[in-house]
Amino acid sequence: MRLAGKVALITGAAAAIEGELMGFGGQAAHIFLREGAKVVLSDIRDELGERAVKILREAGKDARYIHLDVTQEDEWEAAISFVVAEFGKLDVLLNNAGVGHPMKVEDMPEEIWDRELDIHAKGVFLGTKHAIPAMRAAGGGSIVNTSSVMGIVGSPTTPAYSAAKGAIRIFTKSAAIQYASEGIRINSVHPGYADTPLTDGRFHDPDFRAEILRKTPIGRLGNAEDIANGMLYLASDESSFVTGSELVIDGGMTAI
Repeated sequence: MRLAGKVALITGAAAAIEGELMGFGGQAAHIFLREGAKVVLSDIRDELGERAVKILREAGKDARYIHLDVTQEDEWEAAISFVVAEFGKLDVLLNNAGVGHPMKVEDMPEEIWDRELDIHAKGVFLGTKHAIPAMRAAGGGSIVNTSSVMGIVGSPTTPAYSAAKGAIRIFTKSAAIQYASEGIRINSVHPGYADTPLTDGRFHDPDFRAEILRKTPIGRLGNAEDIANGMLYLASDESSFVTGSELVIDGGMTAI
């Protein structure tokens, strides 16, 4: 029970139904619950999220669902208030919501650039901003931000995504330095190529899949559990001396 007694809020977590392809947030919700946490799942896909939580609660898990558009500050305020009202505190925030729009720079509409930066970078900023007071009241906490290997190296297909994930990487380090003395740890996770609902369509193209497999020395793509296990480590007290770090889980891709 590595998260016994802890309360966690996870964004982008609606895809959390066993037997269906889960995202990083949905898989993390299952693992956090298994390890003793009380978990609030959030997303904008309310029907899916509510169905997932209904199944979890029927299985005896202490889970809740709340609508949260991570680009809206008032919704963050409401979400944090909901978590504290339901469970009395907030120990863990997993900033995981994300989108992806592969295209060339010259073909990219301004609104796509803004959408990527808003959901990823602004969403992480707002979540961190509003989680910190609740974590301070709880005596500390852990914020885990989902970045990407594409926030470390350039992407030939998703320049806005790379820019946004790179922003998360550096913001995480800056915020970690500011709040380390208060017992609030802030780290980023950098998944490599992994099968999730976000990548499902594109990664099933045989030629593209062969190409990214060639770039992954371990010889397979990742899955949501591979990434969520790393998130668990950063959420738990096992990583109590870890802050401002980037946990790369990529099958060796960035080692090449």
